[in-house]
Amino acid sequence: MLDPKKLEDLAKQIADAVPPGVRNMAEEAEGKIKQVLQTQLSKLDLVTREEFDIQSQVLIRTREKLDAMEARIAVLENTQAD
Repeated sequence: MLDPKKLEDLAKQIADAVPPGVRNMAEEAEGKIKQVLQTQLSKLDLVTREEFDIQSQVLIRTREKLDAMEARIAVLENTQAD
């Protein structure tokens, strides 16, 4: 198996060997791509991971309360049927 440190060193050597003009173009392209992606993603109706986790917990608690209420109703219906 390859040593991650050796791979990192090799990647650094390759990056250092790239001419500065090419490196600048790559950095500019990366910046523009990030900007376009951020703009497009901001237009989508997305929630953050934190908001998703909070709503998941709310849903779990709601489901637990609903299950408890259904059980209570079943007990009350059984007592009325007797």
